Amino acid sequence: MPETIAGITIPDTALVRDITDYIRTQEDDLLFHHSRRVFLFGALMGQRRGLDVDLELLYAGAMFHDLGLTDAFHGSTLRFEVDGANAARDFLADRGVDADRTAAVWTGIALHTTPGVPEFMVPEVALVTAGVETDVLGIWYHAITEAQREDITSAHPRPDFKDRILAAFTEGNRRRPETTFGNVNADVLAHYMPGYERKDFVQIILDNPWTE
Repeated sequence: MPETIAGITIPDTALVRDITDYIRTQEDDLLFHHSRRVFLFGALMGQRRGLDVDLELLYAGAMFHDLGLTDAFHGSTLRFEVDGANAARDFLADRGVDADRTAAVWTGIALHTTPGVPEFMVPEVALVTAGVETDVLGIWYHAITEAQREDITSAHPRPDFKDRILAAFTEGNRRRPETTFGNVNADVLAHYMPGYERKDFVQIILDNPWTE
């Protein structure tokens, strides 16, 4: 039977069930419940913005968006967002999802920590970021009703979420700090990783081998 939370019905498809089962085995409660909230908040923001969104694809993007933070990827030299995007692409391709649909999921995951761009893209990309912005940053907090917030957090609780998600961001990036250049995770490492030094975009330009 389809599951409905805060008026959003989670698609009852074989693909969605496969995604749920897979992510549940790969992520701890923190990331799993966060990812489900990202889907639900993203879907609600889609309704508010009047967008026609493929909820199956939005679910895929939301559920895989932080997979790159897990232990399986701690040896990676890629941005954690790209690790998650690549994993989602392979997962969907293995299940016969066509390239265009898979590309939307990949892009939504890869860009979810790059503000100011996804909102102008297709709904399946824009709404992953909207869901993240709601759950992590609280940007769209007041666009969601109190009843909707309570329904979602009852189904997917967020105990000590702020500190725990920051710890997950730190752990997921501390072995590859160079990948945080130009995205929001540089702020995380600046706060929580002793000895971390940001790359300076201006200094990179001034010090590059061009004479002028």
